[in-house]
Amino acid sequence: MGETDRRPETGEALIRSLYAEHGRSLLAYATRLTGDRAAAEDVVQETLVRAWKHADDLVDGKGSVRGWLLTVARNLVTDRARARAVRPAEVAEVEDRPPVERDHSESVVNTMVVLDALDQVSPEHREVLVQLYYRGRSVTEAATELGIPPGTVKSRSYYALRALRAVMAGSEAEVAR
Repeated sequence: MGETDRRPETGEALIRSLYAEHGRSLLAYATRLTGDRAAAEDVVQETLVRAWKHADDLVDGKGSVRGWLLTVARNLVTDRARARAVRPAEVAEVEDRPPVERDHSESVVNTMVVLDALDQVSPEHREVLVQLYYRGRSVTEAATELGIPPGTVKSRSYYALRALRAVMAGSEAEVAR
């Protein structure tokens, strides 16, 4: 009787009986070989599929059924290990944009706090800080833009930062100009 002549009920009944009789020991054996319960379950399933495909050989009583099942399971584990060894490591998809490293909400809040504090310092101090820190200008460039000497830019930036710190710290300390 060939594979196409076999009735599906006979093959299914055979697999049910094989699983009932040998399933636990087959799973234990595959788990010892793989070290992974999920992989072992896959090996048992594939072993039973192969048993179904070779039901005629198992029914004819040639050799030990348990021995056949354990040999098939061992061969499957070996085949999987070899396939993993020759297969290149999987690489994650490369995205066009870099991954988010941290939540940007903190920087948004910090910016809002600084802008609010800038509104509370004198206009002269605010102008110097905007030129130096927000527009990225050098002392000389800021002095030219504001029409004041470079020494005044340095002095105002020193006192402006102190005033800004005082505002952000919540103190009402007066800072001399």
